Amino acid sequence: MADSATVSFTQMKDGTKEDYELLDRLEEPYRAGTADRLLTELAAQAEDTLAGYKITRLEHGLQSATRARRDGADIDWVVAALLHDIGDRLAPQNHDRMAAEILRPFVREEVSWVVEHHGLFQSYYYGHHYGWDRNARDRFKDHPCFASCADFCERWDQSSFDPAYESDSLESFVEDVRTVFARKAYDPAVIRTGEVLGLPATI
Repeated sequence: MADSATVSFTQMKDGTKEDYELLDRLEEPYRAGTADRLLTELAAQAEDTLAGYKITRLEHGLQSATRARRDGADIDWVVAALLHDIGDRLAPQNHDRMAAEILRPFVREEVSWVVEHHGLFQSYYYGHHYGWDRNARDRFKDHPCFASCADFCERWDQSSFDPAYESDSLESFVEDVRTVFARKAYDPAVIRTGEVLGLPATI
């Protein structure tokens, strides 16, 4: 049976230790459901065709993740490729940062940095058509993750708008997503601050 207890306060500053222990206990199952809520959002994107593109938002994520998987990428890259545009529907102007914040507690720092900056790096392919500086990404040219982000965009993101590409199914990624989001948040052994592995080499 669900816990029907509630806190004693109406202002957080008045909460007791017992109140916050209660909240922590009640929030744990919700935190544990993060992966499934993300998978539900991805599934909903199957009905959301990218305006003007030939594929749906879901298909773009699946193509990106499938390319990463077939390149031999590790689980952090694969899940990041799947979820890199998860913020599109709620935060179209800063979807990259939204996706990065979702991933940041559960993947290594290099991967969350790439997701956070992929929007800017993607503009290399089209920015000049809008009169923008397509080389705006060069402000990060000395960053250790620059090559990783440029490669992510080249190999897995900008190339994944092809209706003829045979992607792996969303179901095939479920266990990867659940594995990543079952990790202890901000575990130093996962975050691996300062470690840059890059993308797997192409064959």
